[in-house]
Amino acid sequence: MIRGRPMLAAIRPRGKPEGLWALPKGKIDPGERPEATAVREVREETGVEGTLVEKLGDVKYTYTRRGGVRVFKIVSFYLVAAGRGRLGEIEERMRIEVAEARWLPLEEAPKLLAYGGEREMAKKALGRLDA
Repeated sequence: MIRGRPMLAAIRPRGKPEGLWALPKGKIDPGERPEATAVREVREETGVEGTLVEKLGDVKYTYTRRGGVRVFKIVSFYLVAAGRGRLGEIEERMRIEVAEARWLPLEEAPKLLAYGGEREMAKKALGRLDA
């Protein structure tokens, strides 16, 4: 919350155009639980330490890699409450992945996020906070 308004920490991935906002996400490390991955990825990509609240849901999609190989992917999203840290203060090694981090008003996130599945997760988060 910033000035009583729920906010969402979004990133602009390196190489993407200005104004393209996405949610932090990444691969699960060996032996790591998905919930721990969510908290770690938020910290690594935004600079903000978070506390897991709950799972919001999964987004499933298929894409084609170079060479024509089709890949089916499931991405799990979690509601994470912000704690310590400063948005955008990330380790240098993460700058190859993240060009920018920004707070977006949660109520505007379903319009501002670039990807449909992520917009849907923002709507779910908004619904959880309204409940």
